[in-house]
Amino acid sequence: MIHFIETIAKSINTWGFPAIILLLGVVEFSLGLYEKKWTKNESLLNIFSFVFPPIILYPVIAFLGLKFLPDVIPQYKNIFSWVPFIWGFITIAIADDLTQYWYHRLHHQIPFLWRFHRTHHSAPYMGMAMASRQNVIYTFLFSQIYLTTILIYLGLGYPAIFVSALKTLITVFAHSSIKWDKPFYKYKVLHPVAWVLERLISTPATHHAHHSSSTDDGVGYYKGNFGNMFFLWDVIFGTAHISRQYPEAYGISHYEGDEWYAQLFWPIFKSSREGSELAKSGPAVREDIPVEQSPSDDYKIKPIKSQRLIYSLTKESISNPNR
Repeated sequence: MIHFIETIAKSINTWGFPAIILLLGVVEFSLGLYEKKWTKNESLLNIFSFVFPPIILYPVIAFLGLKFLPDVIPQYKNIFSWVPFIWGFITIAIADDLTQYWYHRLHHQIPFLWRFHRTHHSAPYMGMAMASRQNVIYTFLFSQIYLTTILIYLGLGYPAIFVSALKTLITVFAHSSIKWDKPFYKYKVLHPVAWVLERLISTPATHHAHHSSSTDDGVGYYKGNFGNMFFLWDVIFGTAHISRQYPEAYGISHYEGDEWYAQLFWPIFKSSREGSELAKSGPAVREDIPVEQSPSDDYKIKPIKSQRLIYSLTKESISNPNR
């Protein structure tokens, strides 16, 4: 059984991930879920983000790390190889995803860091195509790349690979425009399962809310829902918002359509779009355009001074749907 699980995990981390992405992509495009929002600029940005990390960046870092570590800490090679799989899996899953939660959250709370993460939020749609859409520097400094390499050297390669595979599946399906969690909210008999599921892992409803272009309509919530694999961190740290609904619009309300190379390589390359956060003289965090509810319960865009994603560290309550 363990050998079977190991084979599945390794497959996902090699040919499995591209296969899953391809399948999702075919389904999403065939259903017209991108609504012609995949322009040439968007295509170049998403394709580079999809190809560069797994094919170039991750292998190079892993190779150099496994060459470098024996010279620095030779006495620790395979020191944890005795740890049972289940305990290794639990430890790595917690350490890996908890550090990513804070890495992600800080990029929403610190203005300078926000510009590195902004690329991930500029897409005016959700889908598998933008799951790995990030600034190159944001990706390069991602702690999980180095953590996995070190764990493999210490003898925890198998559980580390399995965690990586599971995480890939959850994050890709949470970003997908296919709302696979909708039946859990629609059918009352599945509500108990939904209650557990939406608090344990990231789902389309909770993660789509994080990518909403607004945070003022009771559905979108880009000031929270930072969890990558586990949504549980948001529940614990008070940044969770659960509505069981999906935003009407995604992205950044003031998105200027910055060039793909500026979004990927800022601050090496700057955007030519005047007023953009990625422009040479642009603001670190631009004023957003939140939605405001009118008396007729229709939502309209109304500019008010509100800096996007500047979020206080005070605890927020969890917003629960009416049962």
